[in-house]
Amino acid sequence: MVFWSDFPSPIIFAHRGASAYAPENTLAAFELAVQEGAQAIELDAKLSADGHVIVIHDQSVDRTTNGSGKVSKMPLSAMRELDAGSSFSEKFRGERIPALDEVFEVVGKRILINVELTNYATPFDALVTKVVELIRRHALEKRVLFSSFFPDNLRRARRLLPEVPRGLLTWAGWMGAWPRTYGWLAPYQALHPYTTSVNARLVQRFHAAGLRVHAWTVNDEAEMRRLFALGVDGIFTDHPLLGLRTLNAKF
Repeated sequence: MVFWSDFPSPIIFAHRGASAYAPENTLAAFELAVQEGAQAIELDAKLSADGHVIVIHDQSVDRTTNGSGKVSKMPLSAMRELDAGSSFSEKFRGERIPALDEVFEVVGKRILINVELTNYATPFDALVTKVVELIRRHALEKRVLFSSFFPDNLRRARRLLPEVPRGLLTWAGWMGAWPRTYGWLAPYQALHPYTTSVNARLVQRFHAAGLRVHAWTVNDEAEMRRLFALGVDGIFTDHPLLGLRTLNAKF
């Protein structure tokens, strides 16, 4: 797979876009990440009630918009009427929840995109199939990677689009112990562990198996320095500028 050779290591993933400076998972945050020089963005994909792939983290719209309700119960047209920007800042009033199709159209050819498959409340839906269809439509097979806490999502993605890399997200503590210990045996190209779970032994184990390690979510400069010193292949951060400055200082 030549995909990874096209990108530097470590990669700075702008977590939900440049979400420290613009409302998360919006076109404004993704555009800002591109402008700031991040090599990649991370976004959260799930399905609307009428089967469109939309970009939002939570299972409801309550926290990030001026609306209320479960994402899985709302059609795309209703979500597009919501304001996803003013709760962050009046500067972003009128920012909308984007469809994944729109994100691919606007920034898909300009930056690597980590698509987290977040159908955690609806694990048997058609999310993976619909995301794959969009990737093919936009010819982004070499510009995206999948991630998920659900191994089955990644297995489905592998069957449908085997050329696209996959990263397994893992929790800290005992909940993520098995994949951190034995995940190098699984058919993924990367482990995405919580930052405090990353140590020298984990990095060495996965590197020896030819896998990458991308840590989430890292917003502290000292923690960034620790991870870069360990040799991680990427970090997810709300502060891509800080990540780039810290990385450049190291080298």
